[in-house]
Amino acid sequence: MSAQPKTPQVDNDSMEDRLYTVKYNDPGDSHLDVKVSDICVQCDSYDCVRVCPANVWRESEEGVPHIAYENCLECSSCRYACSHDNVVWTYPETGAGVTFKHG
Repeated sequence: MSAQPKTPQVDNDSMEDRLYTVKYNDPGDSHLDVKVSDICVQCDSYDCVRVCPANVWRESEEGVPHIAYENCLECSSCRYACSHDNVVWTYPETGAGVTFKHG
């Protein structure tokens, strides 16, 4: 009798479920912001919103994105995507920020 190869298990959790497992130690202040609000109001591409994998940057009626910094994965995609160089992005204070679970 030959042994059947094991089929690898595939994790079918949604992206939202996966993001929920990321632990974040809130420093109390956002490490994200915009430099000049008027630039965002005039922006028609919202690249910072479109590129964020964790839905941190969200369009708002005022034209300046709402920032849910607590969801940030610290990938810094937003600052590179903004063609106006209008994103303030710094690492959270030491000991704060995201902790990834491997495995």
